[in-house]
Amino acid sequence: MDSQPPSISKGVYLKHFLAEYIDIILGVIFSLLSFYFHSLGNLNLSVIFTAIAIGAFSMTVAEIADILAERFEEPYASFVLTFSAVVVEIVLLFMIILHATGTEQGLDTVKGGIISAVIVDMNVLLGLAVLIGGLSYKEQEHNEDTSSTYTTILLVATCALLVPSILNYTNNEQKLFQASVVISVILFIFYIFIFIFQTKTHKEFFKSTAKSRMFLLKKHKDKESSECIIQGNDSYIFDRLPSIVNLFVIFILIFMIGVLAEIFAKDGMVLAKDYGISSGLAGLIIAIIAVSPEIMTAVKAAKNDEIQRVVNIAMGASTVSIMLTVPILMLLSYSNGIQLMLDFNAFQVGALLLTIILAWKTTDNGETNYFEGISHLMFFAAYATIATLYH
Repeated sequence: MDSQPPSISKGVYLKHFLAEYIDIILGVIFSLLSFYFHSLGNLNLSVIFTAIAIGAFSMTVAEIADILAERFEEPYASFVLTFSAVVVEIVLLFMIILHATGTEQGLDTVKGGIISAVIVDMNVLLGLAVLIGGLSYKEQEHNEDTSSTYTTILLVATCALLVPSILNYTNNEQKLFQASVVISVILFIFYIFIFIFQTKTHKEFFKSTAKSRMFLLKKHKDKESSECIIQGNDSYIFDRLPSIVNLFVIFILIFMIGVLAEIFAKDGMVLAKDYGISSGLAGLIIAIIAVSPEIMTAVKAAKNDEIQRVVNIAMGASTVSIMLTVPILMLLSYSNGIQLMLDFNAFQVGALLLTIILAWKTTDNGETNYFEGISHLMFFAAYATIATLYH
């Protein structure tokens, strides 16, 4: 006799439905509120509701990307999420560029957002996930070749960004812009080689270690009984959709995020000027909004003892944030008659270098624990303090 799935009451079903679709529901509601208050000229509520809507839709993008990631093996699985998040980041920063109309404060906010995205990925995302994973499993193992490769890449990229920053002291804007263009091209070419390295010649560098897989198998077995109540329902629609349809949905959501980002940029720039918000803090806020879905995914992965995926997401997203975000923003800016210089200040480049050194020290042996997670979070707290006060 075939066993039937347990019946589910309307209350439990509604609760499960809300848990599955709360991000989409919030995205729609706060989008409407955002458009409404934007039309009324209420900048404060417009920016707040727009940020919540962008965060909610970004969460949906991350969840769909996570579903697609489960259908692929590493490193392609992490690529789906990191590329989706970076597209959101590029959209947000490009809208800031357009509405900054070439002002120094607006462009400084964009540069702060580029650096802050890496800082948040490498400290908040990695730190929080490693902390939670460490509290759950004491120690977690990942492929040490992954972190070694990524920290090398990021160190080279950071050194490349130093070139236009040094030329800034020559007070020659033409040379500074030329250097910025050259460095952007170099970063893009470098990423092509990195992509080949990741997907063709050295794929094994980005795959999980045996111990982590053993923990993951045990975790999945422990979860089977708790998930039986929703087995057979296939309640989450994106689990049932083909990959090509899910990709199309991601495209639609990113388009909606782009529309909201225009409101966020237009009203946010005015508010930042009125309240005297530093460009560093403004960039940090943008980075947190863009990276928040990745953080949730990484925390979930850490709880499931998928620390390899956490490292791939954190360091992979940081790599893409520099290697692709910078060249693409340079190209988009130039096509709109705006010269984006890569003259990052000493604080930004210094924080980036120290972040990479810290990540190298906490991941170089292929093991992580909760103390290393706390270390990254404390570093971020110090960075956020300076970013708030630094002008």
